[in-house]
Amino acid sequence: MKNIEFAKAFKMDELVTYQDGQVVSKTLVQNKSVSLTLFAFDKGEEISTHSSHGDAMIYVMDGSAKITVGDETFELTAGETIVMPSEIPHAVFAPERMKFFLIVVF
Repeated sequence: MKNIEFAKAFKMDELVTYQDGQVVSKTLVQNKSVSLTLFAFDKGEEISTHSSHGDAMIYVMDGSAKITVGDETFELTAGETIVMPSEIPHAVFAPERMKFFLIVVF
């Protein structure tokens, strides 16, 4: 793991900060088996449609998100999660400022 203190209690949503007009990310783990990344999106920011070679799970920590998986769109709020299957196109949009934790298992 990287970019995170060991043997210390903390709040996940405080590990990544909002920046006006930007998508901010902080990678905690990136290897051939798993990827763990924290994101902070300003209102109106997005990651356009793409696909991944792994199953991806988003856990919304703050705000709300509009997640498209295939042909379906889901609106999630803080405390909710969704799994996006590998190879299925998906996108993430922030109708308001939001933070989420992304877990990808390859």
